[in-house]
Amino acid sequence: MPAYRRERIATEDNDFLDLDWLQSDRSRLVIISHGLEGDSHRHYVTGMAQALSAAEWDVLAWNFRGCSGEINLQPRFTHNGASDDLHAVVCHAQQSQRYETIVLIGCSMGGNLSLVYLGQDAARVPVQVRAAICFSVPCDLAAASEHLAKAGNRIYMQRFMHLMGHKVRAQAIRYPELFMCDDYAELKTFHDFDNRYTAPLHGFRDARHYWQECSCLPYLNNVAVPAWIVNALNDPFLPPQCFPDSRDHGNPLLEVITPQHGGHCGFACAGHGQLYWSEALAVSLLFDIEKK
Repeated sequence: MPAYRRERIATEDNDFLDLDWLQSDRSRLVIISHGLEGDSHRHYVTGMAQALSAAEWDVLAWNFRGCSGEINLQPRFTHNGASDDLHAVVCHAQQSQRYETIVLIGCSMGGNLSLVYLGQDAARVPVQVRAAICFSVPCDLAAASEHLAKAGNRIYMQRFMHLMGHKVRAQAIRYPELFMCDDYAELKTFHDFDNRYTAPLHGFRDARHYWQECSCLPYLNNVAVPAWIVNALNDPFLPPQCFPDSRDHGNPLLEVITPQHGGHCGFACAGHGQLYWSEALAVSLLFDIEKK
């Protein structure tokens, strides 16, 4: 497990974000964004953090709201459009440490969020942010949500609903009128959850409006730094709509890599003690970024 140093920062809406650092006073930084119901201690984050630290990058693995072990203060959840939180993390890191180069790495929801952030308002992104590498990205949230609602993916959906239910109940203690949960067990899918909680809490009409506004797919053409989407062809979470090609984005700075295997944030190593394939790829891409 990485020897993280934790830092808590305040948000503009009087909430907080917990950041976990691996630092050696370098001039370059990787910011890692985890997936839905993940955190900075998930294996796909810790492995990446250790690999990039060994490659002589500082690492910041941040925890989305409510994901660091303590429920957040405001009546919000982490969600795919929370680019304001990622922007706060990026700006805090750059301003406090004066990094010359920052690269975003995102996994699943964190990958979608990273690309939304880069493409939603490219002018606000600090010039120190020079690239993004995103794994297992649900580029089309509507298609991905409907895909996970299928019977063959029931075990995954049940797990997500169970985990999200813990946070709903924790928030209901402080905000019972906003987090009604007596009948939570009747909610079965992301559509049910996002219709009841995510959309109204964050200013969207309904689940479909949220999915439309917070999918990275419409923003890919506006990403102004080199970016990679790495989606395995055998990922059980991702339907075909989550594998964009040049006809979908038309952005020469964006490359989509589609390995045959890797599952969802898996990309296992070839042998014991070796880097995961995703970690080795990230180290290689970062090396190329530094040469440019």
